[in-house]
Amino acid sequence: MNLILRKNINNMKQLVLMGIALVCFSCLKEENDPIPLENTVNEDIASYQEIGSIGLGGSGAAEITTFDPATKQLFAVNNSATNKIDVIDLSNPAAPTLVKSIPLATYGGFVNSLDVYDGKLAAAIESTTKQLNGKVVVFNTTTLAEVKVIEVGALPDMVTYSKDGKYILTANEGEPNDAYTTDPEGTVSIIKVADYSVKTLNFAAFESQLAALTAKGFRIYGPGKNFLKDIEPEYITVSDDSKTAWVTLQENNAIAELDIVGSVFKKITPLGFKNYGSTGNEIDPSDRDTKVEFRLAANVFGMYQPDAITQYTYNGIPYLFTANEGDAREYAGFTEMRRVGSSAHVLDATKFPTASTLKTDAQIGRLNTTTTLGDTDGDGDFDAIYTLGARSFSVWNGLTGDQVFDSKNELDKKALESQVYDDGRSDDKGTEPEAVAVGKVGSKQIAIVGLERADAFAIYDITIPTAPVFVKLIKTGDAPEGVLFIPAGKSPIQQSLIVVSSENDGFVKIYKATKL
Repeated sequence: MNLILRKNINNMKQLVLMGIALVCFSCLKEENDPIPLENTVNEDIASYQEIGSIGLGGSGAAEITTFDPATKQLFAVNNSATNKIDVIDLSNPAAPTLVKSIPLATYGGFVNSLDVYDGKLAAAIESTTKQLNGKVVVFNTTTLAEVKVIEVGALPDMVTYSKDGKYILTANEGEPNDAYTTDPEGTVSIIKVADYSVKTLNFAAFESQLAALTAKGFRIYGPGKNFLKDIEPEYITVSDDSKTAWVTLQENNAIAELDIVGSVFKKITPLGFKNYGSTGNEIDPSDRDTKVEFRLAANVFGMYQPDAITQYTYNGIPYLFTANEGDAREYAGFTEMRRVGSSAHVLDATKFPTASTLKTDAQIGRLNTTTTLGDTDGDGDFDAIYTLGARSFSVWNGLTGDQVFDSKNELDKKALESQVYDDGRSDDKGTEPEAVAVGKVGSKQIAIVGLERADAFAIYDITIPTAPVFVKLIKTGDAPEGVLFIPAGKSPIQQSLIVVSSENDGFVKIYKATKL
């Protein structure tokens, strides 16, 4: 074999080996690459200000929004008249324009939630009879044509895609009817996007753990105290690797962890109670004392009861951020609420030696409380007082379930400083944190917390998630229901945007920061 021939054969061998190596590397990369990081722009997180807004109608006209970067369209839930999704051109965030609406009346009742992934819009729609199974309807974001209709559990209150887009998940709240004679199970539905097959999961595996869960602050209550029917999933967040989801069980005061791929719940973590007798947790408990005064309240506790939840992974640990709104069951057939000052709400003389004074309007008599907790010895009077929500947002270790941060009473105090505190809600849930979103701005990570009763949202620097730092409080529309962070890499103007939708006045407002 001559020299030239040998060289050619060797070159061919090298090329073959290189090709095999490239194929192997490509396969490895496809299987193991993490989710790509978003492009970020350095911006001053204290400089966010409103740059545009759009009114979509009256009450119920602007509840939840989601954004499609490919079409530069914002999609907004609108239940003000007939249920529909409003499509808003956001190519110029300073001048958002309503371009079309997707009518939804033929699919059922109210639309409760939206999410977008790769040109597909998923909408969670409850049945016209809320106790029956609802639907997820998927639309093409370009043509707005229906792609698929999938049946899920009763009252799908929130919908989200997994980070890799392979799954759609819904939190099916399963609320009872007003008479409390029909109460469906609370469930979570997992939809495989590849074929739109669906599995709907209940919480039967944990029924045997009720006593242990209750001892840690988990709540099963109401007529009949049915474990499966009393659990009410509210909101979902998904891990960065799309393998795990965390679900708030609002009325139950807990968070459930879900193995998405295995379609099984791994655990329920009760959240315990917030002690309003502890320094830093002072509350303003009265709406009829002619003043706003934050003070300690001994033997008074708040249930965290989070509504929205989101997560941010730091040093390999997923941290869960919750807006601790609180929610009561108030139906014609059953209500748990009663004011401390009610003659029917008898306080234990030992635990509350100054009960007659405490029950006045100037003290805590106006404070709304649950009748389902507090009689610890079963003698008919209350040894402790439990209220709805925690007037805060919290951070929890997603691996252990431990609370690593709570904003205590900072949100209420900052609202008062900004002159947006509503003293008329002092007896209830204060500023009532309802929504929360997180996002990366330059080298910083931020959290946006929507305050429903202050008509405002707060921005926190959460770069270190165990030690959030308050940055700014911004006035917004009437009763903000949803907050949405659009990162710079997906923004139509290549700068991060905050979108706030307010359900009482029907306005969507857009906020932008200054580049550094």
